[in-house]
Amino acid sequence: MHRPAVAEGRLEVLQVYKLLQFVRERDKTQLEKLIRLGVPDLINRTEPAEGKGAMHLVALTNDLDMAQYLLNHRANPDIQDKRGKTPVILSAELGHEGMVALLAQYHANMNVEDNEGKGVLFYCISPTKRHAQCLQVALSSRADVNSVSRAGQPVFLLACEHAGECEGMALSLLEMGADPNATHQVTGRTALMEASRLGAVGLVRAILQKGGNPNSIDTNRQYAAHLAAQGGYFEVIQVLSAYCADFNAVDLKGETPLHLAAAGGHSDCCRFLSQRGCNPKLKNLDGLLPRQIAKDNGHRAALKELKRAEKLHAKFSKPGAKNPNAPWAVTLHDWSCEHQNLLRNAFGTAAGADGPVDSISGDVFVSVLQEHRAPVDPDNLQNILQNHDSKGDGTVNLNDFFKGLKYLQKTFVLSSYATKTKKKQNKKGGKGGKKGKKKGKLVVPLPICTVPPERMPRREDGGPPGYMIESYQQFTDARRFSRDCPPNHPLEDDSAWYLEEPERIYTNINRCVKTGDFESLCLAFSQQIPVDVRDPFYKTPLMTACSYGSYQMTKFLLMVGADVNACDQFNWTPLHHACHAGQVDIIDLLVRTGANVDTAALNGATPLMRAIESCRISCVDYLINAGAAVQAQNKKEQSCLDVARAFGDERIIEMVKMKLDSVSKPADGKERSRSSKTRSKPAPPTAVKVAPALSVPVEKKVNLMENIITVNPRSSITPSINRPDIRFTPRTVWGQRLANSAQHMERKVDRRKRLTHEVDFTDFLMPFSKNILQKTLDLS
Repeated sequence: MHRPAVAEGRLEVLQVYKLLQFVRERDKTQLEKLIRLGVPDLINRTEPAEGKGAMHLVALTNDLDMAQYLLNHRANPDIQDKRGKTPVILSAELGHEGMVALLAQYHANMNVEDNEGKGVLFYCISPTKRHAQCLQVALSSRADVNSVSRAGQPVFLLACEHAGECEGMALSLLEMGADPNATHQVTGRTALMEASRLGAVGLVRAILQKGGNPNSIDTNRQYAAHLAAQGGYFEVIQVLSAYCADFNAVDLKGETPLHLAAAGGHSDCCRFLSQRGCNPKLKNLDGLLPRQIAKDNGHRAALKELKRAEKLHAKFSKPGAKNPNAPWAVTLHDWSCEHQNLLRNAFGTAAGADGPVDSISGDVFVSVLQEHRAPVDPDNLQNILQNHDSKGDGTVNLNDFFKGLKYLQKTFVLSSYATKTKKKQNKKGGKGGKKGKKKGKLVVPLPICTVPPERMPRREDGGPPGYMIESYQQFTDARRFSRDCPPNHPLEDDSAWYLEEPERIYTNINRCVKTGDFESLCLAFSQQIPVDVRDPFYKTPLMTACSYGSYQMTKFLLMVGADVNACDQFNWTPLHHACHAGQVDIIDLLVRTGANVDTAALNGATPLMRAIESCRISCVDYLINAGAAVQAQNKKEQSCLDVARAFGDERIIEMVKMKLDSVSKPADGKERSRSSKTRSKPAPPTAVKVAPALSVPVEKKVNLMENIITVNPRSSITPSINRPDIRFTPRTVWGQRLANSAQHMERKVDRRKRLTHEVDFTDFLMPFSKNILQKTLDLS
């Protein structure tokens, strides 16, 4: 352990901070000068606040080049900060495998412990490949695999607690000599218990093979079998049975593993435990049998097994009754199945064969089982030998022995727990007949059409794809300023000088549209994110705004240049989504901006048909007056009148009929083409360039950049060469239109007026979905 020399005095403190600055800037020239002319052993001194030194800094930033430079200048790799953490501990905690390997090359001590008594191995237990590589480097550098923290937790026990994600790490520690009976000094939990709790069969088997005790108890008097039964891990219970685990043990609540398996409804576990000696007639401290617990929780399959187990227990508990499935025989069967491969090789070696054999002499059979310490006494072993020597020639068929049917009933052997497959039966009338049951038609599930991953590349800096945008976070001192209390002048907000900049948080752009997060959208558009960027389901922000009936958001997106005629994978335009949502004001806004009122979707449906399906008469009336073709047909050859009749709104049916009657049929194709040419063409939307902005929608496009919060742009004047730029650039300039609490409330009120007061409830449905639900309820 090497406690650093903390800088004392003004000169030392200033030089240490200067050293850290040069390390962060990677300025080797100034570092060389400072190390040579500064206070003695400056490279190993630490700043007084947290005790961080130069090696801690490079370990946190994973700067391998600077770390090697410092180590070559005699930097101590085992220096500790005020929390007792060394550079190798910090690197292992962050998964910097290259830095850990470099420090190991310079003989960093892998057994140094921090203030919590944790060494580097504790910080390698994390479910990433980088942490696994750090663990291998630490193990190859002779890190102590049996170290215990000051809380009484061994490192191997910690790995077993995360066996669901770090099972390979736990196995590596066990192979390097970790104690298989590692126990928490406070709770009494062992590594085997934690592995059983998580159902890690491979780790449980490895611990037992290394000598783990299956009958250890914790402070609650629970065994490993209790934890495995509680989780319903049948394979773990099977392995524990092979190593003579006690299944009839009782914890502080008076419960056996059978009670816990019954509470979880694990029928196979209930059957196995009752066959392996767990008493089904034992009550817990609440006076409940396992059968009653299964019944109270509604587990019918487990209840059926427990009733059968109670009958068998009552039958063989009578005086003079002989159990055909003796406990020693059941244990021997589980043990032999668990060690089958090992025993077969041993039998073959003892018989002088090159590999496994199918039969063996009785003497060799007995000697091999005794050599491997089979859980059976000599008398019962002779009974096993007699049961398998039915021909009297002194040989034992090994396949029959491992099946266990010579000395156990069929329901007690492990093969009875295997999943049974139904055999295909033929019709009567001889071989080769047709199958009795006709196969049904194969139904292929409809795949969801999504954008291929190769068409959504990550950002150049490694960030998420373009549709995941940075969430706007107000970077200011909340104790001084807020949305409702902004500073009087931008220079008053000096929060950036003493606050740490928050980490970036990315969210789906369409989620920001749904929640009305104008600030994040403006920030994204200022970062050159396209306004028509598509999410994995081909939806643009404008489509989402129209689908959710957000008028202000639709207006804002159109102002910044959203394509009003963009199509998704079903060829739906924003107008289709607006008609589907039944929002006449959004439909009016889209049409006035240039939306095509007759665009056909993939199935041929027009926006007018979507409006009819929503049963919104105002939307239908507006589209008809806007020139939508009422005689259009979809690919099922259904006209607008057919769709109206299918959805059963008499007012809409009458309106469509009147329009059809008033439309005169054209004499020929020329007249129709002439009329289509004379129809006025919608003007395309004009894009407005948005500066880095955070705003709410405004009435005029020209005022957009004046009424938003912007990240302050630097002046366009280029400084002269070699002249330092000393201009002050605040992180955020407070504008006039940052939405405060009152404005947020106004948005909610406006949304309630436009839609309904039920819009804030979780069961709120848009008009189309509500109409479909109502039709379904009427039919049912």
